[in-house]
Amino acid sequence: MKNRPGVLTALNQIFADQGVNIAAQYLQTSARMGYVVIDIEADSDVAEKALLAMKAIPGTIRARLLY
Repeated sequence: MKNRPGVLTALNQIFADQGVNIAAQYLQTSARMGYVVIDIEADSDVAEKALLAMKAIPGTIRARLLY
């Protein structure tokens, strides 16, 4: 993701809107880019829905699910 104000808020709001608990979160940024790993407690249907929403956030470069 591009390192811009509000991007992390948008990511977390996706999970809050679906009532999903974030178990852990790792963030690393540089001046131009940010890298986020989010560990959630949700079933695969909810995770797939969240993935689509993450990909729709402006500035997203890549988003994927890891099981």
